[in-house]
Amino acid sequence: MIFKTLHQPYIRRTVFIVSIFLVLIGTFFFINEKAQAQQLLQQPTGTIPTVTGTPEGGTTTVLMGQEPQINVRSGPGTFYNKVGVVLPGQEVHVLGKSAGGGWLLIIYPGIPGNSAWIYSAYVAPLTRGEVPIVEPPPTSTPLYTPTIDPTLAAQFIETPIPTKLATFTQVA
Repeated sequence: MIFKTLHQPYIRRTVFIVSIFLVLIGTFFFINEKAQAQQLLQQPTGTIPTVTGTPEGGTTTVLMGQEPQINVRSGPGTFYNKVGVVLPGQEVHVLGKSAGGGWLLIIYPGIPGNSAWIYSAYVAPLTRGEVPIVEPPPTSTPLYTPTIDPTLAAQFIETPIPTKLATFTQVA
């Protein structure tokens, strides 16, 4: 009897603290689960691209069998920087052409200005429309001017070694 009376308030207090603790944990899990459910229900939609219509100018297709990929450049010529490639069979929209007609200005998304130049021999004739002549962009300035080091060049200059000429001896 004495043992029960001494420990009865201790047991009640322990049961009370444990029950409060369990209620707090249950509430935490309920709130956390509800917050996760709201996160799953409210997914961001992002941006949806809009259809803008067909670009003006002609369209053409890159010819098959020429090369595995065709270089696209920042201007009409091989001295302009390469900015990307197109693949055989790919359809491209043409915005303009160079003065001689050897290069075509095409729509090429992903680079500044969204346009680049392709050599016209690698594409089929325009399927529709006529394209205007476009002024080419200025050529880029090289990062350095190549020069020849005179000390290095002098190492490769061969100086001929003088030899004695053959002498003629008369027969007796």
